[in-house]
Amino acid sequence: MATGGLREIKKQRTRLALVDAALGLFLDRGYANTTIDEIAAAAEVSQRTFFRYFATKEDVITGLLGGSDAQLVERVRARPADEPVPLSLLAAMRELLDVLRLGDPAQLERMRRLHLVLESNTCVVAAYLTRHAETSGRLAAELARRMGADHRADLRPRLLASIYLGALRVGFEDCASRGVFDPPEVAKRVEESVTLALGALREDWISSSG
Repeated sequence: MATGGLREIKKQRTRLALVDAALGLFLDRGYANTTIDEIAAAAEVSQRTFFRYFATKEDVITGLLGGSDAQLVERVRARPADEPVPLSLLAAMRELLDVLRLGDPAQLERMRRLHLVLESNTCVVAAYLTRHAETSGRLAAELARRMGADHRADLRPRLLASIYLGALRVGFEDCASRGVFDPPEVAKRVEESVTLALGALREDWISSSG
């Protein structure tokens, strides 16, 4: 393997070690009571190394959220241009859920712990809501393009993005509240939540322009 590839693998391992250390401390001590020095020490790296990966403690939270959000928007954007919008949204979701079904169980555990941190530390909810709003805005812009709508004047793309992302969130939160952590079962419940939400919308509401 090339030196560059090995370097990237090491960087990813260090980043994940910092994420896991931070989540563990946030759950044990609380977000506000955890310092960057403690996170670095738990991950067995220096404070300088922490700042190579994250500017603040908050970035640990938003970084986890941002990775999956960006993938979701890109998968919607990559769908065929003539595909109906609801089918594009469902297909993008299923692609991500397939990654979840077949992926690293450790990543699902990180997302579970992240949701626990958000539930028990209200001071980081603002960061979560900010990230959610940014993702919703990017998704709404893509949906407006597909629907032939003006996203500045037409409310439908923004409403659809909010409904879709909300249904995803409800699915994951339902699993966390029920103690469901098996990847195939999580994927099944999330897909059910999104399918129910999109199925409640009128087809002409989504497909018509103007």
